[in-house]
Amino acid sequence: MNKRLFSIILVVFIDLLGFSLILPLLPYYAEKYGATQFVTGLLVASYAAMQLIGAPLLGRLSDRYGRRPVLLASVFGTFLGFLLLGFADNIGTALANAFNPQAANIFVLGILFISRMVDGLTGGNLSVAQAYISDVTDAQNRSKGLGMIGAAFGLGFIIGPATGGILSQYGYAIPGFVAAVLSFGNLLLIYLWLPESLTEEKRAEMPEKKPAVTVAALGKALTRPFTGALLTTRFFFGLAFAIFQTVFTLYALQKFNLQARDTGFILTYVGVLSVIVQGFLIGRLTKRYREDVLILLGGGLMTLSLIGWALAPSVFWLLVVLTPTALSGGVLNTLLSSTLTKAVEPQEVGGILGLGSAIESATRIFAPIIGGFLLQSFGTWSPGALGAIIMLGVTIFIFTSIFNHPIAAEIRAKTNQQTAIAPNGD
Repeated sequence: MNKRLFSIILVVFIDLLGFSLILPLLPYYAEKYGATQFVTGLLVASYAAMQLIGAPLLGRLSDRYGRRPVLLASVFGTFLGFLLLGFADNIGTALANAFNPQAANIFVLGILFISRMVDGLTGGNLSVAQAYISDVTDAQNRSKGLGMIGAAFGLGFIIGPATGGILSQYGYAIPGFVAAVLSFGNLLLIYLWLPESLTEEKRAEMPEKKPAVTVAALGKALTRPFTGALLTTRFFFGLAFAIFQTVFTLYALQKFNLQARDTGFILTYVGVLSVIVQGFLIGRLTKRYREDVLILLGGGLMTLSLIGWALAPSVFWLLVVLTPTALSGGVLNTLLSSTLTKAVEPQEVGGILGLGSAIESATRIFAPIIGGFLLQSFGTWSPGALGAIIMLGVTIFIFTSIFNHPIAAEIRAKTNQQTAIAPNGD
């Protein structure tokens, strides 16, 4: 089990490292080929838009055909996307010399869009990795395993942008090629080292051996009271948190006149805190406290921290309030996924996690628009204020719909039963 856990965590880390290598460079890459700010925004949003389709589809396909083949297919798609990104610059130069720069610009921008859309469609494999963790952990250790996935995710985002910035000095194509090499290495890692987690024994325990891959089958989760409440919480928490993430750089520049380097240090600080929470604290917290209680407390703490973000009078106080922001964000991200996996049948785990990822992708489409409008129209306090209002509503919703729900009690009883029999080796 340790080998499988280490392997899937490494897969996620390498995947996110490749993704975050090129993410901060896309606007500069697009600008080089004449993209307006609007077109650049569409380019960035195209990845999240395709994830809306890809994440639930990949998750559901993994329920039907297994985690390993879907991971192989999705990472291969990511490899192709990065390869296109790397070759786009060379193609643009060749076309500009052969025809004219304007035609080259249009063609290269088209390649960039195709690259991001292919990667978005196939790169929504975090849900498959989370489903893999669910297959190889019991209810007692599920949140710890998913927390480690979140930590690998965060670590990739800490290292990737800085590495991409260094590589970009040698040309915008270089980070794309390096990301492609990482993806190809990931492909080999999965093929050679990662066994299938959805074994025949596990399939024998499932009421439905080959779940349907349909919109109706996926959407059924939204009509169930408990899973529907968890997914609704995921959307509104994701929206509030994405507003914070997407406008923070502009906020820091406008309120404190921080330059890119200083803002990068602050975001790295938040990232490190998030890695610590998800990689080390979440397992200890769930052994002592119920998951529904922690989700409720996480919602309340996020509300208070976003109020603090709105009112922070100095950089020092900003760093203070970002600590509970990272703590509550790490708790909610991990435990919403963990509780979802325990609330559905085993054959639905990949699909429900994919649906959760798609909902989170949707928030990243809306959040920059909402946050930018508030920042421009009302000032630096307004994104935090709206986020706090949203999270206050979410916390009340958690209290009425998730906290002490009968299914939450059932999950808790099963977890306690597994804890009780674990010392006997059963």
